[in-house]
Amino acid sequence: MKNFLRGITLLVCFLFYITGVAQDAKLARANKKFNQLAYIDAIEIYKDLVAEGFKSYDVFKKIAEAYYYNGKYSQAQEWYKKITENYADSVSAEHYFRYAQTLRATKEYDESDDMMQIFTSLSGNDFRARLFQENPDYVAVEGYKESLYEINMLRTLNSRYSDFGPAYYKGQIVFASARDTGTVTRRIHKWTNQPFLDLYRSTIKEDGTMSPPSRFSRKLNTIYHESSPTFSKDGKTVYFTRNNFTKGDYKASKDGINKLKIYKSTYLSSSKSWTKAEEVPFNSDDFSNAHPALSRDGRLLYFSSDRAGGVGRSDIWRVDINEDGTYGEPENMGKPINTEGREAFPFMSDTGNLYYASDGYPGLGGLDVYVTNPSSEEIAVVGVGAPINSSSDDFGYIVNDSIKMGFFSSSRAQGMGSDDIYRFKQTEKPPRKCDIPISGYVTDKNTKTPITDAKVQLLDPDNKVLQEVQVSPKGKYTFDLVCSQNYIIRASSKTYYSNEVFVMTPATEQSLERDIELELRLTEVGVGDDLAKLLNLNPIYFDYNKSDIRPDAALELTKVISAMKQVPEMVINVRSHTDSRGKDSYNLSLSDRRAKSTVAYIISRGINAERISGNGYGETQLVNGCGNNSDCTEEQHQLNRRSEFIVVNQ
Repeated sequence: MKNFLRGITLLVCFLFYITGVAQDAKLARANKKFNQLAYIDAIEIYKDLVAEGFKSYDVFKKIAEAYYYNGKYSQAQEWYKKITENYADSVSAEHYFRYAQTLRATKEYDESDDMMQIFTSLSGNDFRARLFQENPDYVAVEGYKESLYEINMLRTLNSRYSDFGPAYYKGQIVFASARDTGTVTRRIHKWTNQPFLDLYRSTIKEDGTMSPPSRFSRKLNTIYHESSPTFSKDGKTVYFTRNNFTKGDYKASKDGINKLKIYKSTYLSSSKSWTKAEEVPFNSDDFSNAHPALSRDGRLLYFSSDRAGGVGRSDIWRVDINEDGTYGEPENMGKPINTEGREAFPFMSDTGNLYYASDGYPGLGGLDVYVTNPSSEEIAVVGVGAPINSSSDDFGYIVNDSIKMGFFSSSRAQGMGSDDIYRFKQTEKPPRKCDIPISGYVTDKNTKTPITDAKVQLLDPDNKVLQEVQVSPKGKYTFDLVCSQNYIIRASSKTYYSNEVFVMTPATEQSLERDIELELRLTEVGVGDDLAKLLNLNPIYFDYNKSDIRPDAALELTKVISAMKQVPEMVINVRSHTDSRGKDSYNLSLSDRRAKSTVAYIISRGINAERISGNGYGETQLVNGCGNNSDCTEEQHQLNRRSEFIVVNQ
């Protein structure tokens, strides 16, 4: 038996050993795929390991990264959540940032902000953290611009694969598509699990429709990627992006990665064809240059690169194109155009505006489109807003300034493929309204308590009423004014004198506050007068069988207090009355307690005790014939339940 048990134990150990060896081999294979950017294959192997019970921070992180690099944000979110919940001590600031990006992509903005707060606390002086802190209402700001664009997805142009990066060329657009490799055997790119990209063209017809796409140039398309072209104004020069594949040689960097390069070709009218593409001299095998964009005069070439000397993962750079065709030294555009995140797909409009995609600015999710004017003395970067930007990747924006129409690329769900090209029309931008919100409280001048029945009017300088509002239960009013205008704000109440303030709004947007104090309206007061009638007080109510001062009663007593502060020599006697229902002795006692409670409340608000007294009269001073055993209505009984504030000395 012992030998049998020992054999079973050895067999189990051997099986665990074999399983461990197999998992180690599988992990090594997955890591190799990941390092080769074969993300689709890597994900499948990593997930197989997880299904077998293999769990580690590194595996979860690489699954999240592989999905993130492919723009699969909802899938990446699941794995970023796992590492932040299970390996919080190991998670870097950058991964909190990417987790926040995936949450924006699924419109979970509050949760994204929570992750950005953690990122901010961990990232030190990261420009993206500062931008987030300076733009707490980024979602509302982006959504505000929604009316400026009308968009539609171009079904004629798009395929079930990736289509993106349009450029204008002689009444056509030229773009990248993975729809077809042009060979019998389809070559699949392991990063995206799609065919390699080629350049295609489509004509913009007079009625605005697009012709079916066709391959742009067999000379420029290769067995590897070609994308994001830009053309000179005369259409005779093209710059575009291609894998590092020159003269039939496929080259890799020192770390084994095939980088992207910018290539140039010239159109020859004599042969009606493009010359063989040559790479620009500022390329390198060890970093990527991509997404070229020419300025209108053709003297500057903007592009995206992850070369040394940048700000983030990829930046916008520019280089001078000299008259003799040589190039200057590439120059990084710096902050605020670039961030520690990704900047790519620049486009320079005819008016000198630089459009590009970034995930470093607080946006709606993934890559969003931003615009700036790089020739301005003070560079400001602004998001173009919804519906161009969305919770998905939005990039590759181009526009014809003269007709205010253009195209952009997006991975949003309503498209046909993983990336699609959309057309937009920019509607006339309305004059920017300069708003001045103003608010304030209407209060009693003496007691500083809110006057809850006040009405507030907004008037122009000619006393024309523009708006009227009732104050809130706390006495607050709010209006929206316009910059550089004059207004009158007038407050009034039945028992107070009206008062008004004059407001001159500034030329720039800011919030204003203007409180308004009202003075109690008192007619000539004589001994024996009842302040309840002079001040038009509402009934002073008490809860059944209680003498505590209720909040609604306190508001009415505020007017009595204000009157006594206005006339310091006034002495009053509080007289509390009940109706005839109930025992006479009980009513007398209850009314006396209520009178004393009222007196105590007024004294507690700053009135000298020598100026006020109180007595209860029960049902001894009825104002009608509703005595004991009478047949009176509730309304008739109510007339007898009252508090009087009789002036006894003036």
